[in-house]
Amino acid sequence: MLLSRGRGSGKAPGEFRRSQNWIGGTRPGNADFVPPPHTAVPDCMAALERFCHADDGLPSLVRAGLAHVQFETIHPFLDGNGRVGRLLVALLLCNAGALRQPLLYLSLYLKQHRSRYYELLNHVRLTGDWEEWLAFFLEGVQVTAEGAVATSRRLAETFAADRAAIERGAGRRAGSALRVLGALKTRPVLSLAEACNRSGLSFPAAASAMQTLTGQGIVRELTGRPRNRLFCYDRYLSILAEGTEAI
Repeated sequence: MLLSRGRGSGKAPGEFRRSQNWIGGTRPGNADFVPPPHTAVPDCMAALERFCHADDGLPSLVRAGLAHVQFETIHPFLDGNGRVGRLLVALLLCNAGALRQPLLYLSLYLKQHRSRYYELLNHVRLTGDWEEWLAFFLEGVQVTAEGAVATSRRLAETFAADRAAIERGAGRRAGSALRVLGALKTRPVLSLAEACNRSGLSFPAAASAMQTLTGQGIVRELTGRPRNRLFCYDRYLSILAEGTEAI
């Protein structure tokens, strides 16, 4: 599903590779890293699966950090290994009960420290120094978790401030505008049809509410077209996007 569209969609998504791949360089002979041959992938993945589900008392964060390196080292797919490997961290923590929802996503941290990340992956493979990798990984978890909490608070404050502004300035349209705002809170880019579905309003009521939100500067129309328009909850998205501009 992750690779059903975009990059990797034509490279057997969801299927273990049936050929050799490599990272960096133009061929295995000059590559930065060459994963195991494709014939070894099923056994490697079976061993990784047993490790992920082992009842051995290993802390869930440590298990997730070790599993991520091993998955990236096996590199079992022709494309999408980085994306799946980062998702694996959140899914393992959810499965272990450390997260109630898969909200801890390390992509931004790893991209911001890309060189160090790749250096440590290779360092583990060459020297077996898992401890240095785990120190980096656990620091990333801490930074990401603290950032997620701070972002959540700012989003809640933004939503409360916008709700108050609507209640003060929208008059009789406030009720409909608040329902559309609630829809935008769950999906900050919406078409009018989607706004109707999520708010339970009629199309004219949703369009009127969206016009109110646009007039108050809470929502911005993205397409500039008279039909099939898309609206975004600007301040909400701006907070979510902070730190990603240079990535």
